[in-house]
Amino acid sequence: MQTSVIGCGRWGSLIAWYLDRTGHSVALYGRASSPHFQALLQTRKNDALELPERVILTSDLALACRAETIFISVPSQKLRSFFRELQPLDLHGKNVVLCMKGLEVESGKRLSEIAEEELPPDNRIAVWLGPGHVQEFLAGVPNCMVIDSRHEALKKELIEAFSGNLIRFYYGEDLIGNEVGAATKNVIGIAAGMLDGLHLSTLKGALMSRGTHEIAALIGAMGGNPFSAYGLCHLGDYEATVFSPYSHNRAFGECIALGKPYASLAEGYATAAAVMVLAEKYGVELPICRAVYHVLYQNAAPAEEIAALFNRSLKREWNSGKEF
Repeated sequence: MQTSVIGCGRWGSLIAWYLDRTGHSVALYGRASSPHFQALLQTRKNDALELPERVILTSDLALACRAETIFISVPSQKLRSFFRELQPLDLHGKNVVLCMKGLEVESGKRLSEIAEEELPPDNRIAVWLGPGHVQEFLAGVPNCMVIDSRHEALKKELIEAFSGNLIRFYYGEDLIGNEVGAATKNVIGIAAGMLDGLHLSTLKGALMSRGTHEIAALIGAMGGNPFSAYGLCHLGDYEATVFSPYSHNRAFGECIALGKPYASLAEGYATAAAVMVLAEKYGVELPICRAVYHVLYQNAAPAEEIAALFNRSLKREWNSGKEF
């Protein structure tokens, strides 16, 4: 299959490496001004991997968009503006696979919704979600991930074309639940990092139990299947997000609790604000997400928010379905 990957960061580069590994023709796009792209041009390496010579490196967006299947890995908050940048190009009839996790801050919209609004209507949109870190895949450690789409035929095509012994893909059956679950697990990851920073890691069990229940309620209110919160895209991604030393969101939360700066992108930061838009829109109480939001956007003290959050369990049993 002729493929291209838009976005030459660590995850985009890993996708290009993986597509090549599974036997497909790959072009990797990066902006000419990007230090990541310039490093790849000079050495074909970044801080995680080395790309084979077969992978074409290009800063020509029109060339990258000639592929029949386009994988996109850019910061979620820049997705809409990026799609508008593509409008002069002929993108009719393309398969577009979104390889990011997030929600639009201003609207709370899912990334596939943004794609459907901004791309030609004859595009087929899919999402590639689930657990996995670049470092582990490069070390040969396998994992399971999810491909979901409104187009059943596209799911089948992608899963058959890209499954291998390193990644086993599952058929997603709930686009709303999988996208919302994948995005919000990053907010739970930030909360987990705060627990680490406060030396309260033993509370992660309660965080995972209550976090999954909380997100299930949101997914259900949005019209998705609440049980999707217990699948690979949310609960199934907790190990990689809540515990892993490679998790940017966990590390970011830990630094927040310790009062230290953190330079890397943590998608959960923007998602925490987007989730508050959804909480108001759908009338769902999201105490964990709200506590993270208070810390990140309202300068609340992490220790005070965590204490208030876990004291809620004195009010009512969590599995009542009404309140934590």
